[in-house]
Amino acid sequence: MIPEKILSPFQKFVKIESFSGILLMAATIVALAWANSPFSESYQSLWQYKIGFTTQHFELYKPLILWVNDGLMAIFFFLIGLEIKREFLIGELNSIKKIAFPLFGALGGMLVPVGIFVILNQNPETFKGWGIPMATDIAFSLAVLKLLGNKVPLSLKVFLTAFAIVDDLGAVLVIALFYSGNISFGLLITAITLLAILYLISYKGYYSKFIMISFGIVIWTLFLKAGIHPTLAGVLLAFSVPISQKIKTPEFVDNLVEITENIRKASILKKPILSKEQINEIDNLEDWANKYQSPLQHLEHNLHDWVAYFIIPIFALANAGVIINSDIPLDFALVINIIICLIIGKSLGISSIIFLAEKTKIIEVPIDISPRQIIGVSFLAGIGFTMAIFIASLAFIEDPIYLDSAKIGILIGSLISAIIGYIILSVTTTKKI
Repeated sequence: MIPEKILSPFQKFVKIESFSGILLMAATIVALAWANSPFSESYQSLWQYKIGFTTQHFELYKPLILWVNDGLMAIFFFLIGLEIKREFLIGELNSIKKIAFPLFGALGGMLVPVGIFVILNQNPETFKGWGIPMATDIAFSLAVLKLLGNKVPLSLKVFLTAFAIVDDLGAVLVIALFYSGNISFGLLITAITLLAILYLISYKGYYSKFIMISFGIVIWTLFLKAGIHPTLAGVLLAFSVPISQKIKTPEFVDNLVEITENIRKASILKKPILSKEQINEIDNLEDWANKYQSPLQHLEHNLHDWVAYFIIPIFALANAGVIINSDIPLDFALVINIIICLIIGKSLGISSIIFLAEKTKIIEVPIDISPRQIIGVSFLAGIGFTMAIFIASLAFIEDPIYLDSAKIGILIGSLISAIIGYIILSVTTTKKI
């Protein structure tokens, strides 16, 4: 049974992610239509347009699509890092018992698709795409669950969210270990040293947005120049944000009452401005409010809308514009491989390992989740979209034919997975079979 105190924030999270999935779908359709229209050249030109700056000793001059994939997506990964830290400290992943159910699902959902990809792949040049079918797109998958309304229990949405977060963590590790370039260890050590300073400051209980943003820009640049994908910097920076409040609720309430009384007693000007006493009390209120809020929770709350409603749709618009033209060669073996991995690999991997773990009493599945619903959600996990396209862009950055083939495989596999998952989950089950 899910505690009542987490239902409201989680339901708001699901609502945000669901609408984000709709925006994501719209951006994808626009990108495909634009890339295959008479204006397709403008689509390509826009995302290949270079911006940045160059000096005698330093250059940061990149195509717009790389600013999206390396820059904006670093903010996306920063949010993922905040979510991962929160879940491991106080959320659905903060104990062995809580993490077991989604963890087994995530492991099956990562390992089986990768295994199928490796087995089916016959081309050494496409082998580096093995990480593509690993992760689940939480926005798209929750959007499909949202369409089902009350036919699925909230615990199923919690499960999907939890194993998608574990999936994201696995994808982050894969990107760091296997999809980074030639590493400059000097720059990397400098970046790690700066991160260590941030962690130390956080451990001592001090947090400053200015310091974090300043250090973050430098660390992001160092990761980029060191040959490590800079989105990893986003995740590591998130771990430096403290989760604890400086003051607890009783102390805040006492000070709130005192400030309210002081404002009530302060002189009131006839002009439409505050008196000096009122301004001082408002400043006190802001200081106490900042101390009362968890820095991690505050940042996560403020970033979520930006990521869901702006960054992810822009990413889709920039990356989903695959030209579907019979004159352009595609690697159909790669297309079919990715489709199979997303549809069969994800569904088989997640459902089979959960059923096996439940049978052997390693995990306990919530009573309101039926086997049919687990199978349905395991198909929804085949919606790889955002992270899958991101990994594809890293794997085949210098191979446009393979990159377009991978994107088409991701789009088709994600669409079919969504349809199958929706059909299975639309059949309401009230008891376990």
